[in-house]
Amino acid sequence: MTSTADTAPAAPAAGPGPAAKRDRTHYLYLAVIAAVVLGVAVGFAAPDTAKELKPLGTGFVNLIKMMISPIIFCTIVLGVGSVRKAAKVGKVGGLALGYFIAMSFVALAIGLVIGNLVHPGSGMHLTEAVKGVGHAQADAAKEGPVDFVLGIIPTTLVSSFTEGEVLQTLLVALLVGFALQAMGRKGEPVLRGVEHIQRLVFRILAMIMWAAPIGAFGAMAAVVGETGVDALKALATIMFGFYVTCLLFVIVVLGTLTRLVAGVNIFQLLKYLGREFLLILSTSSSESALPRLIAKMEHLGVSRPVVGITVPTGYSFNLDGTMIYLTMASLFIADAMDQPLSIGQQITLLLFMMIASKGAAGVTGAGLATLAGALQSHKPALVDGVGLIVGIDRFMSEARALTNFAGNAVATLLIGTWTGEVDQDRVRRVLAGDLPFDERTLLDDSDDSGDSGTAAAGSGLPEQREDGGKELAKA
Repeated sequence: MTSTADTAPAAPAAGPGPAAKRDRTHYLYLAVIAAVVLGVAVGFAAPDTAKELKPLGTGFVNLIKMMISPIIFCTIVLGVGSVRKAAKVGKVGGLALGYFIAMSFVALAIGLVIGNLVHPGSGMHLTEAVKGVGHAQADAAKEGPVDFVLGIIPTTLVSSFTEGEVLQTLLVALLVGFALQAMGRKGEPVLRGVEHIQRLVFRILAMIMWAAPIGAFGAMAAVVGETGVDALKALATIMFGFYVTCLLFVIVVLGTLTRLVAGVNIFQLLKYLGREFLLILSTSSSESALPRLIAKMEHLGVSRPVVGITVPTGYSFNLDGTMIYLTMASLFIADAMDQPLSIGQQITLLLFMMIASKGAAGVTGAGLATLAGALQSHKPALVDGVGLIVGIDRFMSEARALTNFAGNAVATLLIGTWTGEVDQDRVRRVLAGDLPFDERTLLDDSDDSGDSGTAAAGSGLPEQREDGGKELAKA
């Protein structure tokens, strides 16, 4: 199986097949781009009609979210269950949480500096209609830290799959993975069964992706129809400042870490994840690309335990874009309401927001609700100003989601490098384009037959048991 994959590019008979398959998915993402442009045009030309198209975008995102829980479950169970030493999983999780907290502070600091330099809220005016919007958003974010922790525990062992809670699925998958790990060889048949289920789930996801152009068209048409040009012009300053700040964070901060720790060029990594960024841009939700991020980071050469633990946890705790947004939006509202915050007030407010934001997954509107809820708890006088930012929050949500996604991809690669769970040679080959990602199955299967998959599972589990998946990544 390994030798076939390595020699496939040089074989005349095998060459045309994969190329044709890649071309079809290439057309799919060209269709997404065309759908986004068409959606923007419809939004400007017929805003009332465009608003009615919103269910198209919502439906597509819901289809993707439907697949998140089973994919996370399979990935974590296979990763944890095939590692011999449980301490390795704890090391990965502890390192990931420490990194997430550190990067949250960095993102907050960058947003704080840029916000104080730009003063984006100067000159804005607050109306009575705007005041009620902020309080409505605050009411939607009243969940406290205790409720958040208790919410991680599902009602039943299987309810996390039906409720779509990422952290609940993570908890159940870890418990199942550790249980299979303790069962030893008796648990291997179950692991093989889970691997077949994972293969099925990823194939379903690949089928769903063909609906992406429809979802992109509906989402973009609706948001342009609802927002209009006037709101964009009035609030262009904070939008521009926020996008530039996110870009600087990704290129300078994440790029430097990626180069120094993993020896990888950040632009190569971003190019490798280009289709996922396009998907996020068209849906404004980083969750829409979560399953593909899991598949692509495994394909890149990061071991299953690292990917399975870092990516789902990062979607709740590593929200770099949301951190920058909370900083700049808070300063924007304070300036707009002529209640500028002192440096001490800024620091305490933003530290409070960092805690409040944990658990706000990458879903459209989550950042706005977190902002309103944190202001309500820490400085209620500023809640009235949240309505000022509602008009462009959808466009700022794009940058939040893109930055959050980039941060989680980099975090997975860095933590894998620190724990020795990355095949560096494979990383170089994948980023160079020598090992293309299989868009049909989202898995590294060179054959569609069930027999080959079973053979791969049977041969892969013993090697994974020793090193947490590195041998499988090399295969």
